[in-house]
Amino acid sequence: MDEIIKLDNVTAYNKMRGVETMHPLISVLDLSKAKPMPAQTFHFGLYAIYLKELKCGELKYGRNNYDFQEGTLVFVAPGQVMGIQPNVTTFEPKGWALLFHPDLIKGTALGKHIQDYSFFSYDVNEALHLSEKERQIVLDCFAKVQYEMERSIDKHSKTLIASNIELFLNYCTRFYDRQFITRDNPNKGILERFEHILNDYYSSDKPLNIGLPSVSWCADELNLSTNYFGDLIKKEIGISAQEYIHSKVIDIAKERIFEIDKSIGEIAYELGFKYPQHFTRLFKQKVGMSPLEYRNLN
Repeated sequence: MDEIIKLDNVTAYNKMRGVETMHPLISVLDLSKAKPMPAQTFHFGLYAIYLKELKCGELKYGRNNYDFQEGTLVFVAPGQVMGIQPNVTTFEPKGWALLFHPDLIKGTALGKHIQDYSFFSYDVNEALHLSEKERQIVLDCFAKVQYEMERSIDKHSKTLIASNIELFLNYCTRFYDRQFITRDNPNKGILERFEHILNDYYSSDKPLNIGLPSVSWCADELNLSTNYFGDLIKKEIGISAQEYIHSKVIDIAKERIFEIDKSIGEIAYELGFKYPQHFTRLFKQKVGMSPLEYRNLN
């Protein structure tokens, strides 16, 4: 197994890329002026965002390979692993990178909700693809951060840098919403495929053997990361993937409740509930009455 190199601080990253450290907790790099990353595997202790402006070499991110195309943003969070593939000499010929240590945003508004930006947990094949106007907005945000970095550190620096990063991430949220709607890719028809997976699940013995279908299981079946899948569904129908699964389960339950030779407990187990009382609680929450009351009423 290849050695995994830890990148836990901005100075170590800058040294590897051959650039000067202007601020101990953040760096903005013009990749055309930096050394290429060596063909190794890295464990990031930093947040990193890469803007690729030209097609370039192959990157391995988690278990997947991906060839970056023009105008692509990729997000890396602390704790994630990224590897540069060997025998690739054209990696990162042009583009920008923004890296910052988690300590930079501690105590700021951004630090309190950085986890809300779910695209840091997307797979690399779910990267953000930018229009030219969007790319210019990204570069403008990077320039504002760089301007603050290059000034002498004062009592305003941390707030202004964090605020500009937050502005950039908010724009990225908007751009992803646009991508969910407009991009013609394998995610098209995701809701129909989701419905088909659930129908197949409840036509099999999986509920008895596995339990209730989880959001992560459905995402795996669709070859999507859990967060990307969840955000797609929320954008498509306005409710979470978990809520959709629960609604589907209740619809199936309403049919099976009329199999009067089976107890409510047996039906609960068939639907994948570990405990019948969990089924009763969810049914009452969604329908307004218990399964037994529903059976007797109808």
